[in-house]
Amino acid sequence: MTGELNDKVAIITGAASGIGRASSLLFAQEGAKLVIADVSDGLQETAQMVRDTGGDVTAIQCDAGIENDVGKLVDAAVSQYGGLHAAFANAGIGGSFAGIFDHTVEDWQEVLRVNLIGPWLMVKHAGKYMADNGGGSIICTASVAGIRSGAGGPAYSASKAGVMNLVKVGAQQMATSNVRVNGICPGIIETGMTAPIYSMAREKGKEDKIGQLNPLRRGGEPIEIAQMALFLASDRASYVNGQSIAVDGGLSSSHPVTRQPFGQTAV
Repeated sequence: MTGELNDKVAIITGAASGIGRASSLLFAQEGAKLVIADVSDGLQETAQMVRDTGGDVTAIQCDAGIENDVGKLVDAAVSQYGGLHAAFANAGIGGSFAGIFDHTVEDWQEVLRVNLIGPWLMVKHAGKYMADNGGGSIICTASVAGIRSGAGGPAYSASKAGVMNLVKVGAQQMATSNVRVNGICPGIIETGMTAPIYSMAREKGKEDKIGQLNPLRRGGEPIEIAQMALFLASDRASYVNGQSIAVDGGLSSSHPVTRQPFGQTAV
């Protein structure tokens, strides 16, 4: 490891598993002091894994879509470690794959609350602290589903498109503050959210079909997203701002999808 985040403090949400856990371990290995968060009990397991590798971590079980909770994460970073240099707003939920006519308002509200309002709250609270204290990097997890249709349910796709625009607006509104705001658009990655897809494929002996629509012909690993988050959090990305970078094996270069006639459900 090269110590890319030595002397830096970072917040990571959605840290109980998947991309958040991989990022927590990688950031700690690169020298960051961490405040990690999730609603799941798996958060404490991630914290112990970080400690077992010699990392310094504070774990706070909270909801990344609630303003007071996000504010507490920023306060914890400052009080525990004396500052905040990077924030990875990674927490998210998948929502329903039901057709656009079959969703309820409640479905949409919950997906937007976690997936879009959550990252905005991180931009608001972490961004304000960073802007007042010399700058920093905010990273938001978007998705290839936000780039164009065919990679997620209606509410999920809309929420991730919103994240992609949020990082542009955030970058512009914090111009001259030395705060960078960027997004990552993962393709299909084996995480808690995609576990049912992977489990079904394995049960049917079709695991080799996962990711078959992208040029690399495979799904991705959480560490491959964590590596991009590390880059964006580090000084190596000092001239990267307002961007949403796809890490998807090339899927978004085409997004092939089987289209069903109106009124029919894909099988």
